[in-house]
Amino acid sequence: MNTTEFLQHTARLAVIAHHIPGRIRLKLNESAENLPNLRHQGIEAGRFCNMLVKLKGIRRVNVNRLARSVTVEYDNQTIPDQAWRDLWVNPSSPEAAALINRLRDECPQLTD
Repeated sequence: MNTTEFLQHTARLAVIAHHIPGRIRLKLNESAENLPNLRHQGIEAGRFCNMLVKLKGIRRVNVNRLARSVTVEYDNQTIPDQAWRDLWVNPSSPEAAALINRLRDECPQLTD
């Protein structure tokens, strides 16, 4: 699974619960229980979060398994706020595409 496919798949498993400049919290859908689809495809959510935290501009990634949420704190001068929203709402936007390209470039272990 390449970076774009992984992000599109992940976007279907989570919704944006809260977003302020520099911080976004994602909540897993009911259908994402235990992330079976991600495991089935050989990618663990924890591994993705570990890669995400290495991305320039990411300050912190916190996974709360009990609350079924992921909080990402980021530098919104490096990663525009719009990029996160568009990743879920409009993945073909220039902002979302730029974020996907950065993930591809800075986290090559995610791609096939």
